[in-house]
Amino acid sequence: MEVSPETSATSTPGRARRADMKIGIIGAGNIGGNLTRRLTALGHDVSVANSRGPHTLKELADETGATPVRAEEAARGAEIAVVTVPLKAVPDLPSGLFDEAADGLAVIDTGNYYPQRDGRIAGIEDEGLTESRWTARQIGHPVVKAFNGTYAQDLLDRHRPAGDPERMALPVAGDDEAAKRKVRDLIEELGFDTVDAGGIDDSWRQQPGTPVYGLRGGVGAVTRALAEASPERPEEFRG
Repeated sequence: MEVSPETSATSTPGRARRADMKIGIIGAGNIGGNLTRRLTALGHDVSVANSRGPHTLKELADETGATPVRAEEAARGAEIAVVTVPLKAVPDLPSGLFDEAADGLAVIDTGNYYPQRDGRIAGIEDEGLTESRWTARQIGHPVVKAFNGTYAQDLLDRHRPAGDPERMALPVAGDDEAAKRKVRDLIEELGFDTVDAGGIDDSWRQQPGTPVYGLRGGVGAVTRALAEASPERPEEFRG
């Protein structure tokens, strides 16, 4: 993880693999870096950006074959974009970030609100917005919440083929069903099952401090953890 109602679940053995998809990753920390490694290994065309400029990504680019770009270029032509930056940095992302993306762009939000790091965010604390609803408003584009409770190293070490009894499941929340399906397909290609966690206003069920956050479990365990979540934000995650 960073620091890298009923739900329905799917495991889709035999689903056709989608190769050579254009994917933009904005943020090259633990989660962003390891997604870059896995997605390029799967044959996708990955552009990756951070706040310090493409020259600082040469080592990652040399390792993976990803294209280092400026943040404002990361989503150009992308079918999927991943926003994986600290919440405090979200308002500073370039305007028009997704203007040149492909039609039907799905934006993945991996972020978590840590008040000790991000400062107090009134929209989350006072208005009661979920973290991803707040992020979507800042960037002006709907998001799909995924990977926010996933340990970055697990992306490299814990992927398994469909049907493997040790295959982990990840919760995925979003309002746009087509975008959510695209993200779930990608996660399943990465070697994890998925559980539909509802819409973005339901995504509090997978925020920090909830039973599913950091859970290494299968579909059944993740489904139960989502159902057991409380909408009350834990004290340690309040500003």
